Amino acid sequence: MLKNISINLTPELYKILYDMGHGDELVICDANFPASTNAKRLYRAPGIDSSSMLDFILDYFPIDTFVSDPVVYMELVEGDDYNPETWAEYDKIIAAHEGRPITPLKLSRNDFYARAREAYAVIHTGEKRRYGNVIIKKGVL
Repeated sequence: MLKNISINLTPELYKILYDMGHGDELVICDANFPASTNAKRLYRAPGIDSSSMLDFILDYFPIDTFVSDPVVYMELVEGDDYNPETWAEYDKIIAAHEGRPITPLKLSRNDFYARAREAYAVIHTGEKRRYGNVIIKKGVL
């Protein structure tokens, strides 16, 4: 054990964050997401929900300021009247870390999956709420 290091920051997760460069994308997804199918690099975090993981990641991860859509959510499937609690939580977490609100782009499920396949890595959380998926683009310091 090390002092002042979060238990969430495992060597594997630290390496993923460290190896990412400006413009690389990171997916934080819920437990229902087909992560193994849609990940170049997969990190499993079944003991943490997606909002907590996003909050933790943004302690270290700058969001890109050079693009119009650095944050992406999975859009509701047509006809689904579910109200994703995670979106409001993500909005608050992102604004708190970035000091500015960021309006997320919403992509259809299939477009989100396609973008996830191109992302640097996918973090598969234990989030049980639906639509607990977010893509963030890494910025610069």
